[in-house]
Amino acid sequence: MFGNLIAFLVLLALLVLFGWLTFRAWRIKRWLFKIPALLVTGMLTLVLVFVAFLAGKGLAAMYIVPAPVSDLTVASTPEQIARGEYLVNVACLSCHGANDGKEMPLTGGLDILAGEGEEDFSFAGSMVTANLTPGGVLADRSDGELFRAIRYGFGKNARLGMMSSLPYHELSDDDTHAIIAFLRSQEAVTSATNGGDNINLIGVILFLSGVLFPLPEIPAGVISAPAPGVTAEYGKYVATFGECRGCHGTDMTGTEATVISPAVPNPRIFVGAITREQFVQTMRTGVRFGGEAFPDLMPWENAARMTDDDLAALYAYLTAPVQ
Repeated sequence: MFGNLIAFLVLLALLVLFGWLTFRAWRIKRWLFKIPALLVTGMLTLVLVFVAFLAGKGLAAMYIVPAPVSDLTVASTPEQIARGEYLVNVACLSCHGANDGKEMPLTGGLDILAGEGEEDFSFAGSMVTANLTPGGVLADRSDGELFRAIRYGFGKNARLGMMSSLPYHELSDDDTHAIIAFLRSQEAVTSATNGGDNINLIGVILFLSGVLFPLPEIPAGVISAPAPGVTAEYGKYVATFGECRGCHGTDMTGTEATVISPAVPNPRIFVGAITREQFVQTMRTGVRFGGEAFPDLMPWENAARMTDDDLAALYAYLTAPVQ
């Protein structure tokens, strides 16, 4: 926190400096020197104003608490734990699982910003996925804090950069409680790091200021899930906990490329051209009907862990008219 605040103060100092230089340039008498001096200092001042605005907005989103910690104690019934285990395997394993998200336990340790070539964003800091076993961050988190992390993307003291951009804020209260129940039921496993975000001011601007993607509006009050069934309505909910909508867009029509991510295609075009049975087979195997494998960026394993009914509901959603 202090490093980002110091960097922000330095940014403000530079803004004041170039604002003063712009004022000095305006007072130059000879136009031969005045015009280029005004252009240079004025443009730099405008750029710094824009950057400082984004940085301030991002810092506010990062450190201002969006909601108080609720006085929540999850009952952790067998039914909750079973439902939570299913949701965690679909929604959480690929980031928090061991061996780079391939298997249990949920020891985390994956730095989402680290990569190679164009996929390396370590210049913005680090986002290391948390150890979500009782031997990790759960040891000093209340159920209310875990609920806030899932619903609001806000951790112990600051906003979680990646969690803030995912659609898990739309999970029902019951399913959020079920996830917490399962997390508590696991065996305690210690790891080299418990994870956590350590993003610098560049990361704050990129991920929390809204310059690339807006932070979602969190629904107020209790959230209930649609009735389970092979319907488009429930299929949208499956696309929510399956994290499909986090990549393919809120209405699953694809997203455009940004400076930090490639374009994501509209899956409705492909799904609309195949049968439900072919869709289920595709999501179970990671190979399109016709023999073409999904690209590496497609986390099809999430869907492969879904039940047949949930995949059928997802198919119904993707073949229904866009609402």
